[in-house]
Amino acid sequence: MNFDMILAANARLSGKKRITPLLNSPFIDELVGRRTYIKAECLQHSGSFKFRGAFSAISALKSEEQQKGIIAYSSGNHAQGIAMAATMHNIKSTVIMPKDAPKIKIENTRKLGAEVILYDRYTESRERIGEKLQKKFGAALIKPFDDPSVIAGQGTAGLEITEQAKELGIEEADLLVCCGGGGLTSGIALACSEQAKNFKVHPVEPHGYDDVARSLISGKREKNENNSNSLCDAIVTPSPGILTFPILKNYCHSGLVVSEDEVLKAMKIAFERLKIVIEPGGAVALAAALYHSDLLDSKTIVVVASGGNVDPETFAKALSFN
Repeated sequence: MNFDMILAANARLSGKKRITPLLNSPFIDELVGRRTYIKAECLQHSGSFKFRGAFSAISALKSEEQQKGIIAYSSGNHAQGIAMAATMHNIKSTVIMPKDAPKIKIENTRKLGAEVILYDRYTESRERIGEKLQKKFGAALIKPFDDPSVIAGQGTAGLEITEQAKELGIEEADLLVCCGGGGLTSGIALACSEQAKNFKVHPVEPHGYDDVARSLISGKREKNENNSNSLCDAIVTPSPGILTFPILKNYCHSGLVVSEDEVLKAMKIAFERLKIVIEPGGAVALAAALYHSDLLDSKTIVVVASGGNVDPETFAKALSFN
């Protein structure tokens, strides 16, 4: 995995991905206590950054591999990204999703063209289901984060951030990234290691699922013991990826952890002050900027709002939160 792979993915994504804006609000600057910019990946195709990695991985396959179809597993955002990217390539996709995933994510994955297979995340293994389907149909299995082409695709968000920051005259910053398995965070960190060496990349996770933060401290891949359902379902993973962790370890700074209440408040502020909709897992980085900026020392903070695929009920809960 290297920077040249991100450049290659960026070329394949040219004209396909949205170049999402880097937003700013004086109100949020005041709350955080310093200049704060939000990379609105909630406005990306399929509602999250996952489109980048999905399209990157599919477009990297040979034509004969593509024609056998795509298999993926996801709690929702990778699923939608795969479904949309596969449809754009005119190939079949099958996505394995937990039956308790947000309904909007399941419905959107189907509407974007994928066949959806539901499973019980507490009693069944999505990896085993995926491997069986892969062997049966010979389709390509594209993992949500532990895939070099996926990481490279997510890294294109990092390229955009560094280019947009340069245009704004930002030379150094703390860059906060919502983190599950680490595909987005490692891709952005790798991009920044070449394009913005004075940017400090910090993974951000919800309480109870801070495996990456703990892994950065211990130097080895830690696991989460908590198996209960989380408001931040989009970024709940058992441990950092095998491929992503070495990148995180080499290029990331300390991890930050936020509470669900902080996430809900961040969602509300993003809507009120930036007019964007962020899902809980996509709001953890903004929550860290709003409520834990004392742990950061740069004069500027850049936040990645990684996704906006939220159920109406959860969003209503955020808007009514005091």
